[in-house]
Formats: sequence, C-alpha cells, structure tokens
Amino acid sequence: MSQQRMQGQPMIILGDDSQRMKDKDAQSHNISAARAVAESVRSTLGPKGMDKMLVDSLGDVTVTNDGVTILTEMDIDNPTAEMIVEVAEAQEDEAGDGTTTAVAIAGELLKNAEDLLEQDIHPTSIIRGFNMASKKAKDEIGEIATSVDPSDEEILKSVAETSMTGKGAELNKDVLVDLVVEAIQAVTIEAEDGSHVPDLEFLKLHTQTGRSVSESDLLTGGIIDKDAVHSDMPSTVDDANVLLLDTPIEVEETETDAQLNLDSPDQLQDFIEQEEERLKEMVQTIADSGANVVFCQKGIDDMAQHYLAKEGILAVRRVKKSDIEFVSEILGARIASDIDSVTSEDVASGSVRRDEDDEMFYVEGEDGHGATLLLRGSTNHVVDELERGINDALDVVASTVADGRVLAGGGATEVELAGRVRDYADSVSGREQLAVEAFADSLELVPRVLAENAGLDSIDTLVDLRAAHENGDEHAGLNVYSGDVVDTFEAGVVEPAHAKEQAVSSASEAANLVMKIDDIIAAGDLSTAGGEEEGAGGPGGAPGGMGGMGGGMGGMM
Repeated sequence: MSQQRMQGQPMIILGDDSQRMKDKDAQSHNISAARAVAESVRSTLGPKGMDKMLVDSLGDVTVTNDGVTILTEMDIDNPTAEMIVEVAEAQEDEAGDGTTTAVAIAGELLKNAEDLLEQDIHPTSIIRGFNMASKKAKDEIGEIATSVDPSDEEILKSVAETSMTGKGAELNKDVLVDLVVEAIQAVTIEAEDGSHVPDLEFLKLHTQTGRSVSESDLLTGGIIDKDAVHSDMPSTVDDANVLLLDTPIEVEETETDAQLNLDSPDQLQDFIEQEEERLKEMVQTIADSGANVVFCQKGIDDMAQHYLAKEGILAVRRVKKSDIEFVSEILGARIASDIDSVTSEDVASGSVRRDEDDEMFYVEGEDGHGATLLLRGSTNHVVDELERGINDALDVVASTVADGRVLAGGGATEVELAGRVRDYADSVSGREQLAVEAFADSLELVPRVLAENAGLDSIDTLVDLRAAHENGDEHAGLNVYSGDVVDTFEAGVVEPAHAKEQAVSSASEAANLVMKIDDIIAAGDLSTAGGEEEGAGGPGGAPGGMGGMGGGMGGMM
C-alpha cells in the first residue's frame, strides 16, 4: 500500500462489487429517478386526468387515478424514487388529498433545480432559496385563504365535489356529495374551546357490489354483514341489550393431547352430557346478564346455538374484529373476553334490525354517535375506486371543518402564489434569488398540467391566467371543460387550505432531500437501482429516467 501511495495511485477501500457515483453524476441520477416518478402520475391530475391500470405479480388489477394508490402499487426499487413515493404517503396521511399535486410539484422543483445546477449554482444555495420560497408560499396561503363556517353546507359540498371530480365517484356526485357532508357532520364534535373536530373513528365505510352507486346510503350506527347462527333466532330486536365477545362460545380444548379409556357406553354418555352442561352454563350466564343479542368474534358451538335460540337470543358468530370494535364505540360497550365473568355491566343498550335485501344487521346506539357510509357499486373495480374517491372527499371535508379555511381551485391558487413568490424574489439577495424564482415557476406546473390533460394549450392558458391575476383577480382559474379563465371560487371549485400548505411543504422538503445527496455508494450494481446504463428505458432516454425503476413502466409493475 505504501508503494501505491508513492506512485500516486488511489487506495481502494470498497468491495469488488461496490459502485460509487459522485457529484454531478449522482445529482443527475437522483433527479432523473425522482422526476420519472413524478411524471408517471402527472397525466392523472385534474377533472380530465386519465386512469392507470396496475397489474401486480399475482395478476390482481387496480384501475385508478389516485396518486398515492398508483405510487404505492408500483414495484419501485430505486431508493431516490421511493423518497418521492413518501411525499405522496405523507400528503395522504396529513391532508387526505392532493397527492398528485405534491408529487408533480416536487418533480418540477427538481427539474428547475437541475437547470440551476448546470449554471454552477451550489445545491446549498438552491436549498436555501427553496426553503425561503416555501415559507413565503405558506404565509401567502394564509393571506389568500377564505375563512368559512364549519356548518356552511354549500362550501363543504363544493369541497367534496372538487375532490371527487375526475374520479370514479364523479358520475353520481350529486348523491355522494350530500352523503359525505352528512357523514362528517354526524361525527363532528365540538371541543372545549368551541372548535369543531370531526372524529373519523366514529365513521366507517362499508362497500357492497351488485347495486347502483346512486343507491348508496348513510346509516346511523354500524353494520354486521353476517347471518344469525340459528333460523329460530329473532332477526330484529328493537330494545336490544348487546353483548360483544372476542372469545368462542365453545368448550375449550385441552392444551395437551389426552387419551381416555372407557369401560362402558355410559361413561361416554356422561362425558358428552358434561360438555353439553358446560355449554348450557355458558348460555345461561349470557342470559342472566340480560343480553338478548350476542356478537361473537369467534365460533359458536352447534349445541350452544340451540340453547341461545331457546332463550330467544340473537347470536352472530365470526364477526370481523374491526366491526366488533366499531360497534363497541357506537354502543359504548366493553368487549368481553371471559364468558364466566360476564355481567349486566358488559351489556349495552341499542337496537338491532335485519335488512333481508342486503343480508346484514344494522346496529344503532342510544346516543346515535357513529355512522356507516354504505357504498354500493356494480363491480368490485367500481366499488374500489369509489371507496378511494370517497375516502379523499371525507378527509378534505373533515380538514375544512377542522381548519376553517378554503382556497379557489383550478390552478388559481398556484398562479397567485407564483406571482407573489416571484415578487418576493426581488427582495432576496444572492444566488438564492434564482432558486426562489425557480420555485415560483414550479408552482405554475399545476395549471399547465390541468390544461394539458384537458387537451388545451398550456402556454396560452398560463398567459391568460397570469394576466387575470395581475389585474387583481385572485380566484381566476381554469375551467377545463370550456377552456375559459373563470372565478373558480364562485364556480364551486374549492380546495382546503391545509391540503395546499401540506403539498407545498412536502414537495419542497423532498426536492431538498434529493438535491443534498452528492455521493451514492451502492453495495451492488448501480444500474439495478436506476443507473445510467438503463436510462434509455425511460421517456426521452434521459439518464436514469423511467429506466431507473426497472426499464420503463413495465419495470414498475
């Protein structure tokens, strides 16, 4: 080694299979991989967005235009690309909607950052500028946001409708919008400080195929999608005393295997009678508690079913754990784990009725706090996409009720923010000014993509939007159906301010994280993680492009 150093040769400290990518090569590699992910979902943005069909390794098909669903279903093995997927997941967790917007902005930030890197602007200057611009944008969102009353149903319906538009729920949005707003209002509680807080733990979605979407319904209470264990049991109990069990109504088996030597048939009969007596005692304990409805998470012995029917008790077995827990929330009941210790304190009052058409039980508590949104659809694919759309709508309406601020949609907010951030850039000194301007340009991606997805000219649209905002119209956005610039707030295209703040924050943080990496040390072949060798697999043949995730879209699924 001393001889190597004397000759000026490099010292090798990595393994034979390891590879390293440094400086601009590493930055270009990471940016290309991240942009490839962002571009894969851009075509789904907006009311005119297209759907993606995802086929997993088992052949299961998912058809959706929900950004976070697309990205999580993709088989992505590039570490940088996975960072962008985390942006979508964070947006979904925090705001419930706006995942495609957040990811698209992150990709555009990186594209503009790459242009600045080529001008020899240091990544730390770009990161500093992006942080300044992100803070300014979030401050400006607070300035342009409109405060709304949590009980203003018209605004809440507009928020829900905007979220649903372009998704599977759009076709029947007149019915579904009302159901979403009613569902949120049903589970909204007033906190001690007077604020309204939607408690989504008390709201459950239940899906059913074979019916029209327009037949979806909101039910006060919960649903048990099971049959009674015995035909002689009552199907409806108005004054129900409900007992919830997570233990079987069966004779317990011994932990060890045992052999019994019997001398006569009478001994066998005594053994069977003892089992029956034990089951009879368990049923009697339940009856003595005052329960006339039993929902059991585990099994119920055939003999126990007979005794329960004789006592006039409605019993349902193998109920899903999530359903048992939801019913316990609705009724305010404890879930019993030991039948022998069951008392009247474990029994809760309510009502249980049977819907023979849908073959399910509806369970309601006395206080009625708790609701189930029953979503119906013709096929599983329809119902699955409907559920994703309704989940997003519920989240944004809940966010609006809790936060109390909304913004104009249709790209209006992004264009307004871009103009204000661009004005702010004039007050920023140094190279950070260029990064702030790049941030402003990145925000305008949203109206451009909305126009592209609607088959409109994105440049003309952006010019018209900028002109309207320079004339003082903060709510000027794009009507993707007519191609006109309109007041989107008046048109009912409304988005929650919290979701927009989160999208801006998530996008800038992800872009900064990617840019800060200047060295990649891989234990194996970098090309398998999206190296330049596979760059030709992506759109435009960019190094480490879509091929960075396995050689084109096919490599991701």
